[in-house]
Amino acid sequence: MEAAAGMAHPVSTPTLYSVLHQHGWSLPERCTKLRPANKLQNVQYNSALRQSKAIRNDLEKLSSSAAQPAALTPAEIGNVSASLTSFSKTVDEYNNLARQELVQKKQEEAFERVKRFRDDLSDFKSQIESLKKAREDAVHSNNRGELLGRRAYVTATPENPYANVNKSSSFHSRGASTGQAGSGLSMGGNDVTREQHALREQNFFANTNSALDEYIARGQAVLGDLGTQREMLKNTQKRLYSVGNTLGISGDTIRMIERRAKEDKWIFWAGVIIFFLFCWACIHFLR
Repeated sequence: MEAAAGMAHPVSTPTLYSVLHQHGWSLPERCTKLRPANKLQNVQYNSALRQSKAIRNDLEKLSSSAAQPAALTPAEIGNVSASLTSFSKTVDEYNNLARQELVQKKQEEAFERVKRFRDDLSDFKSQIESLKKAREDAVHSNNRGELLGRRAYVTATPENPYANVNKSSSFHSRGASTGQAGSGLSMGGNDVTREQHALREQNFFANTNSALDEYIARGQAVLGDLGTQREMLKNTQKRLYSVGNTLGISGDTIRMIERRAKEDKWIFWAGVIIFFLFCWACIHFLR
């Protein structure tokens, strides 16, 4: 009867774990081994922490030179923007790993860390936007002041000081005043046209600089992603080798696979060279 009752009400392993966690009990350390997901989660957390500290230091340096916003270079702001992009991707990866956590207490702690990281990320983005706006305003005001100063200088002292003398000496008729008035209007129109062209040129250069900064930031972000993927592939290769050794694959087999991979690489490059030689021969002899 007891055996039948035991068979009628089996205790599953997930139910046992939930009961232990509900009563605040824990299993012995020898039964709770650290999973690879936990190791990767710790690696991502440490990486996000280092990136956050580095970005905060960079922003402090930029803020210290914010007294002269025009002195800020687009390269510095682009570097911080690229770091922000990499930091955002690291936080997203850490959030995905936190969702896979089985222990509820550790999962809640990981979610709190993700929340703090996202708050820091929003704060960093707002600081970057304020620095960009301050720099753009300073550059715009400097360009406008330079253009207005150049216009006043041109109006006060013309480039050719004998222009008015030549005009007054060449015309002695009754319509001289009308001609001078027309020339004055044309000079005013030329000044306005120059200012408009200069403003268009400045706006074009400003837009070009902004586009280049965005391209640099994207390139740096892509480079950072490639580096991260390279590290992940290296770790995956190491794990595959360890799994292969655990399953009984000998080192000779692994070395044979590596040798075959090298041979395939040489065969590939030889095929590329032969293909280019064939194309050159076709172009050279059939032309």
